[in-house]
Amino acid sequence: MLSTRNAAVSALPERLIDEGLRSDAHPQVIFRPGPGGRRPVLSGGPEVADVIGAVVGGDVPVEDRRRRVADLLGVEEVLVDAALAYYAEFTEEIDDLLEARRQAAEAAEAAWRRQQALLAR
Repeated sequence: MLSTRNAAVSALPERLIDEGLRSDAHPQVIFRPGPGGRRPVLSGGPEVADVIGAVVGGDVPVEDRRRRVADLLGVEEVLVDAALAYYAEFTEEIDDLLEARRQAAEAAEAAWRRQQALLAR
């Protein structure tokens, strides 16, 4: 039976190969660790999920979204395009990251509201 550490070590080459293949296909995307695990990040810029969360939906006309998000995040439109290309290939992964963020924000707000209610006693 493998120990937890051995299992983690054996998964490392697989993760590195997967990330390498993704970065090869999407040269402006790298991977960094974070509180929720490793995530795709634009080289020299924000997380891919940050860009997608800002560009998808909303009330900005579709033809203006790329420029608007680039201005908002302080990046070139080419990085917005890189995030969109990654999202087109790994839609479920980014949607899952965005959903996890939404749930974490809701949980944090609920905790804050409970604290505020206790203070009001």
